[in-house]
This record gives sequence, C-alpha cells and structure tokens, in this order.
Amino acid sequence: MKSYTMLLATSAGLALSLPTASLAGRQSPCFVIGNEVLPKEVQDVVTSIQSRITCNPSIKTLSNVPDVTSGDVTFSAINFASSPQTGLQFALDRFATQAPLASNDLATFQRQLDVYLATEAGIRSVAGGLGLKPVKFFLQFQVSRIQTAQGNPPTAAGLQVDHLLEKVLKNAPRESQAVQDKVRALARVLA
Repeated sequence: MKSYTMLLATSAGLALSLPTASLAGRQSPCFVIGNEVLPKEVQDVVTSIQSRITCNPSIKTLSNVPDVTSGDVTFSAINFASSPQTGLQFALDRFATQAPLASNDLATFQRQLDVYLATEAGIRSVAGGLGLKPVKFFLQFQVSRIQTAQGNPPTAAGLQVDHLLEKVLKNAPRESQAVQDKVRALARVLA
C-alpha cells in the first residue's frame, strides 16, 4: 500500500510538472491553420467561440484562412477586404446600428464579431497581417454599445465602450478625421 501511495504521488507530481500543450499541439479548430503560438487573449477567444464556428475549406479568405460561419453569418459576405472603402469606413457603413440602440439584434452583431475573431485567430496562427483589426474592434465596440443600451453593459474594462473606442481609433490611425469623428459620436449614443 505504501509503494502504491508513493507511485500515485510521484505520478501526480510528474503530471503537474508537464507543460501544458499549446493549441498548435492539440486538435485545432478548423480556422486555426498555422503553427504560430497564439497570444493568451486570442487563445481565450478561440476557446470561447470555436463551438459556434464552422469552416468551408474550399473557400479561402485572408491569409488563406478558410471561410468561417457563425449561425447565418459568413465571413466572406462581410469581408472588409472585398470593399474599395477603408476598413473603418466599411465598418461604419456595414455594421451600422439603428435607433433606438437597444432594439438592435445583439445576436447578429455577435455572430458578425465571431467570424472576425475566428478569422483573426487564423491569420495570427500563420503570422499574417492584421488589417482587419479596426473592423474587429469596431464590431466589439458596437456589441458593447448594444449591450449597454439593453441594460447589460460589459463588466470587463477591456470590453467597455470607452476602452473599445480608443482601440478602434488606435488601430485606424490613417482614417480621416471625419470618419474618426463619426465613431466618437457613436460612443456618446448608448440608449
């Protein structure tokens, strides 16, 4: 009995000391196509959205990431790179909200955000360019605005409207002042 207990304790110690596998070393979601280690915050997002995402490997999008779908929203249908507009102008036009803000369909905005998050994770997994960040942050900003208007504002500081406004603007430094001002004006409309 004593040696069995010692074996269990030793096995437990070995198990605790083994490094945890990165996403690249495990069964990856269909949209994580490369072997680059994802930053923790991206890995957390992947874990939270992977059950809601399906892939169409016959259609490639940015950095050869397969076209992803969440519910009835497919990335290729809302891909900013297919537009002649700048990313943020595209986002302002394509992901506009209606008044009153609380009446917007939060689930649709969340599905749109999910396909951008999945595509970003796929791009990061191959160390591709991240030109989609202004659009992704704008979608997060819109989701936060709608949640706030519906009486359920995000509690995490990184998901609050003011923080996301700064993320949108920081990632779109070449946008015109007029476009940036439109985003700033939206940050003041939370009802």
